Amino acid sequence: MKAVGLLFVLFVLYGCTAKPHVVEPDTEADGERTVRLYVVSHGWHVGVAIAADQLNPVVPALKERFDGAEYYELGWGDKGFYQAPEITTGVTLRAIVWSRGAVVHVVAVPGSPAEYFGSNDLVHTRINAEEAESLARYLASSFTRDAKGDLVGLKRGIYGESQFYEGEGRYHLLNTSNKWAAKALKSAGMAISPTFKLTADSVMEFVEENRRDCTR
Repeated sequence: MKAVGLLFVLFVLYGCTAKPHVVEPDTEADGERTVRLYVVSHGWHVGVAIAADQLNPVVPALKERFDGAEYYELGWGDKGFYQAPEITTGVTLRAIVWSRGAVVHVVAVPGSPAEYFGSNDLVHTRINAEEAESLARYLASSFTRDAKGDLVGLKRGIYGESQFYEGEGRYHLLNTSNKWAAKALKSAGMAISPTFKLTADSVMEFVEENRRDCTR
């Protein structure tokens, strides 16, 4: 039993300390929740969609690359798995055990995410300005930057007008793309525990059950 308890503690600690780290919002801030935040399901993982004007101030390179986008949908994951033209057992195992690093996938959404992705694959909530700021800083911290402070662009993305970028952190069994999204939600002020949010369904269900409206 002691061994099981130790493994549980290590699971929690190791999972919580993995990059990128949660950016805690100002707990004193209680502004009206007028900013829409979307979570998009892609089956095995989820992405987070936020208005471009919320993210452009902290990642201005995205405005230069995707001028005219109304929203950005971002996902984070293993460099090999996410960019692979075909998902095989070998690619999956390497992502879990021998990840070569992480990438951020950015999609320029020209209008409403609900129209772009379809309402069956999307849930949404609302956050206030302070929560949107801490979320934006979390998303910004997910990108690796070069010696000049610029984003490191990689391949074109996998759908729509999109792009892969070098990402911070390393993908593994305790630090998945869905856990990355759960940490984004926590950075946005939602009372979510990212530790065990390892599947797409677990993240989507949390948002659906804890959706917030535009009240305080």
